[in-house]
Amino acid sequence: MRLALVVNAGSGGGLETASVAAMLRERGAEVTGFDLDALTGHDPALAAAVAASDRLVVAGGDGTIGLGAVAAREGGAVLAVLPVGTANDFARHADLPTELEDAVALAADPAARSRPFDLHRADDRPFLNAASCGLSADAAERAAPLKPSLGAAAYAAGAVAAGATGEPQRCTVTVDGAQRFDGEAWQVIVAGTGAFGGGSELEAADPRDGLLDVAVLEAGPRAALVLRAWGMRAGSLTEQEGVLHLRGRRVEVDGPEDWNVDGEHCSMGPHASFRSDGQVQVLVGS
Repeated sequence: MRLALVVNAGSGGGLETASVAAMLRERGAEVTGFDLDALTGHDPALAAAVAASDRLVVAGGDGTIGLGAVAAREGGAVLAVLPVGTANDFARHADLPTELEDAVALAADPAARSRPFDLHRADDRPFLNAASCGLSADAAERAAPLKPSLGAAAYAAGAVAAGATGEPQRCTVTVDGAQRFDGEAWQVIVAGTGAFGGGSELEAADPRDGLLDVAVLEAGPRAALVLRAWGMRAGSLTEQEGVLHLRGRRVEVDGPEDWNVDGEHCSMGPHASFRSDGQVQVLVGS
């Protein structure tokens, strides 16, 4: 089993490439290891290693996994995920092991099977789970300094603070060329798997249908945000009155500039464009 490995040392408490590579080699794999810079910098050596490998193993959070998905697909390899970020929303959605030892064992298992997952783009940035603006982006920014002490609970703390003081934003939402919303919204979610925020879910999203799901949380009483939060956790958000659910291959959102894309803060300007970008094979189990 030939593996290319990328480790984001900023996730998982300073995990080192050499230590993860050693764990994989103990399970019989041939490993070529790289640091995160090779992935973000499009290192030709990494591209060559991926093309010569059966799998690309990525140790990091959700944002790193999206970058790894592109590299794996371009190199014709299966993506294996070692979820060592804070939220690990993709691993939760895909029912992947979240303990490092178990995830390493899966990555090195020759009998493990893969499944396709849709890959999407927020402008040029790849993502698998979701991109959101409004309260979600505000909540993620507030959660960032709390992650070292609270872990995934930082997202809930950030959401409470954002919900208490945030304001709706004016926006227009266009899906496949047709304007579908023009008004004020608390939040707009553009989803692939639909998993986000350390436990929230846009339950209507199908990660293999080639489409983006959109939820527009229309402006209204602040007290209703409690119901919206419950819907995100319970998997019933798009069933609520005041939540517009849309679906398409290309989505454009005009207005808000700050977005949370798979857990990463992105300033996308007043016009944000989202599109489906094929699929990637992801290792899921035996």
